[in-house]
Amino acid sequence: MYRFLLFVFPLMLALSQDATADPPHEAPRPEPTEDGYVSIFDGKTLAGWDGDPKFWSVSEGALTGQTTAGNPTQGNTFIIWQGGDIADFELKFDYKIMSGNSGVQYRSFRLDEAADRWRIGGYQADFEAGDRYSGICYGEAFRGILSDRGFHTTLTLNDKGKLQKKAEKFGDPKEIGKAVKKGEWNKYRIVAEKFHFVHYINDVKTMVLVDNDEKARRADGLLALQLHQGPPMTVQFRNIRIKHLK
Repeated sequence: MYRFLLFVFPLMLALSQDATADPPHEAPRPEPTEDGYVSIFDGKTLAGWDGDPKFWSVSEGALTGQTTAGNPTQGNTFIIWQGGDIADFELKFDYKIMSGNSGVQYRSFRLDEAADRWRIGGYQADFEAGDRYSGICYGEAFRGILSDRGFHTTLTLNDKGKLQKKAEKFGDPKEIGKAVKKGEWNKYRIVAEKFHFVHYINDVKTMVLVDNDEKARRADGLLALQLHQGPPMTVQFRNIRIKHLK
């Protein structure tokens, strides 16, 4: 009997915790516009998104992530779009960030043995309140910085299977960074076709990445928005639209 209780009690506790957790919001199914884009945020609710409710809400018509001194996140956390995996696509959105660092994950994956279901790794279109990272492609739990602002970077594997980066400069990073409007709304566009990726902020190209690393590159995966660990921060997203290219 004792052994039976040792088995049953933890099982009942786990089931109880799952039952009380908020389920993911069902994804809406809007029709594409004439240019082929589909809106994936309704501006009113978190329908179609799954994130930790301690940090994510809708405020002033924007999908809002916020941490405070009394409510910090332990590690980076994400709100994940529930519309399924994405492959080749164009994504447009507006963002405003008042402090800290954030970004959009694409072709991404859930991290194994994570603290909760909102931990993601993969390609990330970065932006921040500072001057260094806006517009780059960062690999969250996925090879680190993949292409810097102002560079066309090609990733390959050498004969020993180690990652090699060939970075060709196409613009001055500081000059490109001037396109960012600090503390204001900015327009971001991501284009992903096969293994060729381009980021734009306010219609200025910020980086190009060609991922020929056949061992690690990803052809599809999740779409998610980041809230970074660290000091208190607020980030907002609106007008989030996607166009599938195949």
